[in-house]
Amino acid sequence: MDSEQGLPLPQRYWAIAVVALGITLAVLDGAIANVALPTIARNLNATPADSIWVVNAYQLTITISLLPLASLGDRIGYRRVYMAGLALFTLSSFACALSGSLVALTIARVVQGFGAAGIMSVNTALVRIIYPPEHLGRGISINATVVAISSVIGPTVASGVLAVAPWPWLFAINVPIGLAAFAIGWKSMPRTPGHRQPYDYISAIMNALFFGIAIVTVDGIGHGEHRPYLIGEIIATVVIGYFFVRRQLTQSAPLLPVDLLRIPVFALSVGTSVCSFCAQMLAFVSLPFLLQDHFGMSQVETGFLMTPWPLVIVFVAPISGVLADRYPAGLLGGIGLAILTVGLVLLATVGAHPGAFDISWRMAVCGLGFGLFQSPNNRQMLASAPRHRSGGASGMLGTARLTGQTLGAALVALIFGIAPQQGGVVALALAAAFAAAAAVVSMLRLTGKRGVEAA
Repeated sequence: MDSEQGLPLPQRYWAIAVVALGITLAVLDGAIANVALPTIARNLNATPADSIWVVNAYQLTITISLLPLASLGDRIGYRRVYMAGLALFTLSSFACALSGSLVALTIARVVQGFGAAGIMSVNTALVRIIYPPEHLGRGISINATVVAISSVIGPTVASGVLAVAPWPWLFAINVPIGLAAFAIGWKSMPRTPGHRQPYDYISAIMNALFFGIAIVTVDGIGHGEHRPYLIGEIIATVVIGYFFVRRQLTQSAPLLPVDLLRIPVFALSVGTSVCSFCAQMLAFVSLPFLLQDHFGMSQVETGFLMTPWPLVIVFVAPISGVLADRYPAGLLGGIGLAILTVGLVLLATVGAHPGAFDISWRMAVCGLGFGLFQSPNNRQMLASAPRHRSGGASGMLGTARLTGQTLGAALVALIFGIAPQQGGVVALALAAAFAAAAAVVSMLRLTGKRGVEAA
């Protein structure tokens, strides 16, 4: 097989199906756990505050391990990391289903987070191997579509399962799907060469400490943590970050891809991603409070009214993927993020007594803009990196997304702490500002060359 031209048919279809199944499991599991938290807390005799660790342990583990596993993929091959992550995720899902205490469940969720990180860290790098360069945008759009679909059906799946079975089945259903994906992937996933350079374990530890403490610090700022603790956490983040980056500058294939960040179009794509996902999370976290507390909507109504955003992405992402193979990502991303900005402004100024249609079509406008931006931006981020650094680019793609989402969630908490009555509107206005900034950053990619798609 010519690795430059993608996998032959029908192997390409089987391989992308495995990638899609893995992403579905990882994203869906994060979504359904949120819905099931009250049920899990009651069943395990845990307080609501303690039960939050069922979600936090999973998300935190993914964040601190994405870049180390992406770097490992560059070294030993993306197939090995992905398949190991899929196997670990499947086994840990079984352990989650068998957990009889909150501690056991939290530990299993930590292991599950490492498995999910194995899947997420190299999935886009694998797409680059699976698809030929001229169809890369279409392959990238599949990931965006799968994530959107998983976001849409996550709460529904959780509610449906809990209506007929106890909460352990939320994790148990992953097992047969994971086993099927592993069996198919064993035959269809492409084998990629690695390199023999020793793995940088010190950088992996520094990465985990830096991102772990940074996330705790940002969350602490949002939730009004005591000032002495915050100051200590900020100092620790800065000191570890300084030595971490300094070490990366001496590496030929750094774990934190500072070499890729020297490529202007890659750095601008990362900036666009961070700002846009911050805008998305500002909206997603604040909208339920606005709809329920300010407009008097029920939980069911809120769920339906927020559905148009991800639902439109399901239809727009494949189209934007095709467009990304023909037109500059800076232009498509700029247009999409400008539309998102307009949608967020319209939501922030919807009025005092909006109807369901007033909210729904504004949500659809946001989904249109976000769906138009996402695939082209991810495609350019991946394609602007040298082929042998696809793992680093893939890991950075996921890290940029999680960084933006973490910052957005923390900003919502901070806003509601300062202005609880107007928090929803203020958060949407700030989301529009971040989306507008992302549009500007995206357009900056048009000032130079479109970017050489590295071999």
